[in-house]
Parts: sequence; structure tokens; C-alpha cells
Amino acid sequence: MTVRKTVAFSKNAANLFFHILTRCNLNCRHCYINPEQHGKTRVLLKTIKAWLDVFSEGSTAPNLIFLGGEPTLHPELSEAIKYARARNFSSITVDTNGFLFNDILLKVRPDEVDFFSFSLDGATRQTNDGIRGQGSYDACINGTKQTVSAGFGTSLIYTVSRANLHELSLMPALLNDLGIDRFFIQVIGLRGKATQHGKLQVSRSEWLQAIPPLAQKIAARGIIVSYPKVYLSPEDTFECAGRVAQNYFIFPNGRVYQCPLCEDLPTHSLEFKDNQLIPTAKINERDLFELNIPEGCVMNKLIQPDNISYTIGGVPEYKIGCCLLKEEISPQ
Repeated sequence: MTVRKTVAFSKNAANLFFHILTRCNLNCRHCYINPEQHGKTRVLLKTIKAWLDVFSEGSTAPNLIFLGGEPTLHPELSEAIKYARARNFSSITVDTNGFLFNDILLKVRPDEVDFFSFSLDGATRQTNDGIRGQGSYDACINGTKQTVSAGFGTSLIYTVSRANLHELSLMPALLNDLGIDRFFIQVIGLRGKATQHGKLQVSRSEWLQAIPPLAQKIAARGIIVSYPKVYLSPEDTFECAGRVAQNYFIFPNGRVYQCPLCEDLPTHSLEFKDNQLIPTAKINERDLFELNIPEGCVMNKLIQPDNISYTIGGVPEYKIGCCLLKEEISPQ
């Protein structure tokens, strides 16, 4: 038995996605990092601490996710993790490609990191490495096994594209073999390198035919599965996380976005100046959050309008949900 639910945005929760550098040892075809917009340096430890302090002093302790680039390339990641744990963040996750640089597993304990979350974009070496780079499959599989053996919470992220959709059916057995706790299925947004490699996004019909049934199969094996609720019916109420939730996407140059689809543009609504978080001048992403359109997500309409279909009368056949709205299926 499994339990399926939509994970709505909570006004009582906050999520902090902290990109502590943009450098990476891989060159993934769909990477959303844009150094021209996000910066090319790593955030110094003293700055990491100062920025974490800003978010830890509110009434709501955020969930913290360290990202890059590849965050384990940062030589002071372990110290940043320990500092964040002392500041009582609700949870701490490290997103990684699996290479686990700087002996990170030897420098932190399972009670300091809630999850290491690994990116794998193919059930086979050929498919994954064709997307992420040579050697990345073996690094991810080996890193995952090491992390599970060391007693850390471990999750896996699979970004669905036309290059790997055909291997999704192979994932349930692989996830069980690896001992994964949670599985995240992601959708490609047209930002960063994804705009340079042709049409990587799967269609609505491909997504709906493949993803929900697969998620059910994986959850039936005892693994929690989350995936974006991309498509809404015309009758569904669209809600933008930027209006009602506290999600912050921090980049090394100090930009702070509240919508990931805005990250290719200088539309950030907040920024760090002298370690103080301040609002940016209009017009910024928050002005877009307030717009109501029949297609649902405004940013989707602006940057990837081809994933919307219309009736002969020009009415959208469905809405595009906020990319932060998730479906979650749990074992019962």
C-alpha cells in the first residue's frame, strides 16, 4: 500500500538552497548554473556563516540544502555544515554528483547531515555518462554505497529528459540495491545549459504516462518518492510559491531568488550587500509573482511557452503548476 499526497506550500516552513560555489568537475547537458548570472567564485566560510546567520535568526528555522556546482569541491563544506547544525537549521542536505571530494564523509557525522542527495540521470553507465560526463555513473554508485554504509540518510535525484526517459523502468531495482531512502524525480527547466542542447524536455503525455505509475512502483518498494506536479487541470487553483512560501535560492555573487525559473535573469528580488539581505529595485521577480494568467505559472509562459496547448478558441487546455509544488508518494 502507498499513500499519495500533494505537498502544498507551507507558510510555516522555509527552504534555503545555498549554492556555495558554481565550479563543478562535470559538464552536465542540462545544468542550470549560469556563472555569468550566478558568479564564478566560491563563498568564503566567513561569508557562509554570515549569510546563514541572516536566515537562522527568524522565527522559522529553514531546511538547508548545500549545492554548487559540486558543493564537496568547497574545502570548507564540513565546517559550514557543522556551523549550520549549531545554528539549529531544521534539516541539512548536501546535493552531490557522487565524487565526494575533500573526504567529506570522514569530516561530518550522520547526526550533522540529514541527507546526502546524489544526482544520477540514467540507470546504465552509457546513458548517465552521456548526459553527465564520463566516470560520473561509477562515482555516483560508489559514493552512494559509501554514504549508505556510513549510516547517512541517502536520496537520489533523477532529472527526466528525452535522453533518459527510456531507462526509468530500470530504476526501482537499482534504488533497492543501493539502499536509497528517498527518490526525487525532477523536470528540466529551460535555463542554463538546457537551452543549448535542443529539446531535452519530455512532453506532457510522456510525463503523465511514465512518472506517476513509476512513482507508485518505487513507493511500493518502501521508498518515499517526490516529483513535481507539473500539470494542473483548468479547474485547479494555481498558487505560486513565491507569494506564499519562504524559498530562497542563494548564489555566490550574493543574488537571492525566490523562483528557480528566474535564475537565468537579473530579476532576483533580494541580494546580499555587506552581509545584509536587502530587497532589489523594481521590476523584479516578485512583480511577476503577482500576475494571474490562465496558463498558471507566469515564468513558464515567458521562458518555455511550448509546453502549453490551447483549444481552437485559444483557451489553455491545462495549467502549468508551480515548479515547487510536489506530489509525494509514501509507503504505508
